[in-house]
Amino acid sequence: MNKLIYWLENSFSPKMNKINRNVWVVTLKDSIMQVLPFIFVGSIFTMLAIVNEFVPGLPSFWTPYGWTMGIISLLVAFLIPFNLMEKKRMRKQRLIAGMSGLVSFLIIISPQVIADGVPGFGHSALGAGGMFVSIVAGVFAGFVCGLFGKFSFFKEDSTMPDFVRSWFDQMLPVTIIITSLWLLVDVVGFDLYNFIINLFAPLGGIVETPYGFVIMMFLVCFLYSMGISSWVFTPIFTPILLQAIQANVDGTALNLVTETSIYSTYLWVGGIGCTLPLNIMLLLSKSKKLGALGKACIGPSIFNINEPIVFGAIAWNPIMMIPMWLQGIVLPLIVWIFTKVIAFAPIPKVLFSLWYCPFPFATWLTTGSVTAVILMLVVVAVSTAIWYPFFKAYEKQEMDIEAKENSEKA
Repeated sequence: MNKLIYWLENSFSPKMNKINRNVWVVTLKDSIMQVLPFIFVGSIFTMLAIVNEFVPGLPSFWTPYGWTMGIISLLVAFLIPFNLMEKKRMRKQRLIAGMSGLVSFLIIISPQVIADGVPGFGHSALGAGGMFVSIVAGVFAGFVCGLFGKFSFFKEDSTMPDFVRSWFDQMLPVTIIITSLWLLVDVVGFDLYNFIINLFAPLGGIVETPYGFVIMMFLVCFLYSMGISSWVFTPIFTPILLQAIQANVDGTALNLVTETSIYSTYLWVGGIGCTLPLNIMLLLSKSKKLGALGKACIGPSIFNINEPIVFGAIAWNPIMMIPMWLQGIVLPLIVWIFTKVIAFAPIPKVLFSLWYCPFPFATWLTTGSVTAVILMLVVVAVSTAIWYPFFKAYEKQEMDIEAKENSEKA
């Protein structure tokens, strides 16, 4: 175990942190995170849309839902190249880069919109369904604009006004971006939209299996136990989870592995790794250090914010890292069995991104089911059983240290 921890600490973790700080990874993460307010508001409207079924006279809440969740891909396509120029310190190019990403995305989805006969802002490609396409469009626009970020048709001592120079210099990357996509999509007739969708489709298919679900959740817990935030997976996991719940909302599929299921209905009670049971153990601990930590962390834990407890008791703690990994293996299997195999509890069919809503209220709001609350409590009970023996070993270790310190003081 010591050799494993040494390798993780001195080889694996530094490499992962290097990836986590890569300008492209940071750009993708930040761009998706910046649309979270739209996703949060959209989740409120999708909950309110339930009222439309019982009060027919009210205006449809699906309309404002469309103006929030329904356009997130459009926003991401703008934000990726915009943020990339910002991070590469090419601030003069950030607006033109963002607009180029926006136009690139619209060029790619236009044939699909025309073929489907859904004009305007009603097409699924503009929402969660087009997230991977918007990422590709934004990355392409950002890459081209980055290549020509320092290029100029004019010499440094040119008498041409700066704003005029900027116009002409920015025409080159815009021309390259628009012309290349126009030739590929419209002239050649290559279906770039479906090519990108099909390219990433296997990821969604893998995740929506018991093995994929477990691997996904284990990776999140594994990295988090080393202090590496799961946000590193944002560019991959977020589009998959949003597309999955959107399919549930639309009634075209019934996916278990969605943001709603994981963060609001069944799995991460108290935060990633289901740490609320551990927090309660800390709160009741005989160790003064662990008791103080439990008191400090209990408030955030109730609202599923567990960074304090993870960095205070789990990260790089060999005793507590193992149960964190087990949470990512055992709990997803339980949820899968009692929703997909036995169908004891329902699969959420609404978008609910308010992950800070305490359990079991979030479970009830996303399902309206007593059996769902029961399954959530079963998950908590199993999680408690996993944490307990490791916590007791950790508590004994800390109490021995405290006893030694007290004897030395005496």
